[in-house]
Amino acid sequence: MFFMNLVWQRFTLSSLPLKEYLATSYVHRSLVGLLSSWRQTSVLIQWGDAIAAALLSLVYALAPFASSTLIGLLLGACVAFWLLLTLSDEATPANVSSVTPIHLLVLLYWGVAAIATALSPVKKAALNDLGTLTLYLLLFALCARILRSPRLRSWIIILYLHVSLIVSVYGLRQWFFGATALATWVDPESPLSKTTRVYSYLGNPNLLAGYLLPAVIFSLVAIFAWQGWIKKLLALTMLIVNTACLILTFSRGGWIGLVVAILAVMALLVYWKSVEMPRFWRTWSLPIVLGGLIGILVLAVLFVEPVRLRVFSIFADRQDSSNNFRRNVWDAVFEMIRDRPVFGIGPGHNSFNKVYPLYQRPRYTALSAYSILFEVTVETGFVGLACFLWLIIVTFNTAFLQMRRLRQFRSVEGFWLIGAIAILLGMLAHGTVDTVWYRPEVNTLWWLIVALIASYWTPLAQNQTNLSNLEPTVN
Repeated sequence: MFFMNLVWQRFTLSSLPLKEYLATSYVHRSLVGLLSSWRQTSVLIQWGDAIAAALLSLVYALAPFASSTLIGLLLGACVAFWLLLTLSDEATPANVSSVTPIHLLVLLYWGVAAIATALSPVKKAALNDLGTLTLYLLLFALCARILRSPRLRSWIIILYLHVSLIVSVYGLRQWFFGATALATWVDPESPLSKTTRVYSYLGNPNLLAGYLLPAVIFSLVAIFAWQGWIKKLLALTMLIVNTACLILTFSRGGWIGLVVAILAVMALLVYWKSVEMPRFWRTWSLPIVLGGLIGILVLAVLFVEPVRLRVFSIFADRQDSSNNFRRNVWDAVFEMIRDRPVFGIGPGHNSFNKVYPLYQRPRYTALSAYSILFEVTVETGFVGLACFLWLIIVTFNTAFLQMRRLRQFRSVEGFWLIGAIAILLGMLAHGTVDTVWYRPEVNTLWWLIVALIASYWTPLAQNQTNLSNLEPTVN
């Protein structure tokens, strides 16, 4: 058992002496602190974290409403400011310890993507998309830095929840007053072909479902994390409105993600509360809660016709036009992977759009592989897929370790980690059959959640009783 634990710690980088390595790294010492003397006299940098939080706030406040071009410009501003902050940092132990195993895996994934770009058959398109990927990964770096402050972490989460509430309210308005379908989102031969699928400000119901999934889970855990009945009622209102709007997207992938996320968050909440439970409830609460949720889902499938039709269409294989479309795209994608299995065709949808037409079936044009795992493999090959899966495993392991640490001290901060774990599971489940994950509205949220987990990281050997930086999430 000791040997297996040691192997797991090595694999997940849990015991990696990052602090010691970075303290002696020539590259780290050469770059970090390069402008530290300027920092002492600069009013701008003295307010650096607040300014960075303001830039992030603009990204997450405008993401559902703004064009991809504007979001790209804001991401560029975030990256530029992150670079300025990093170069002007002092090489203190606090700044050194802000680099986590997740950062290393993100950097490794970027390196694999860079190699895929160099080997791409469409280098110009791949290079352009590598730049876009770099923006997202450095957004993660800035978020991980800023979210280490409990107050700024709380602010970003609250901001996102209020913006998502606005998005959901408009989506519910579309349901009650009707909305024109902007594309063929349902099999035209299905009894639901005339059903309104809400899309709010995002223009696509599948994209809206991907955007709202984190809001549903965060509003659920906020009921436990926020102090005071007024705040808890606000969280409950957000939960009801966001969940209703997500369900009314009739996005099958979104529903799959929602079910996975809800089951995960309830299981983790039971685990969190189990230390306070009598022996009977410690044993049976999890089966009762999960069994109850599954029972409600089964009843909904049996007695709510729209739900039953959408759920059964998942198993209709090629008899459903949406399923048939994906199957034909996947057949072409498998051929693309077969021809370039090691490093793929290069990152991004521009590379995909250049290469996919050479493999596509007649009349089945596509902008992506309609699956995160297939898309990663097409873009960066099996090397990139292995790196991506390693990143996911390290992220979940970090989240579980820190959640267990916070559970010992009953810190409300642990609820956000519970939410983050469930959100990532839900987004991955949704992403197995869709690629809304690559849209700015969803991709920025993905890296926010990963950064949230990274912001809690402490070295395995560090004294776990040091919780002096933990504060209540909402004052």
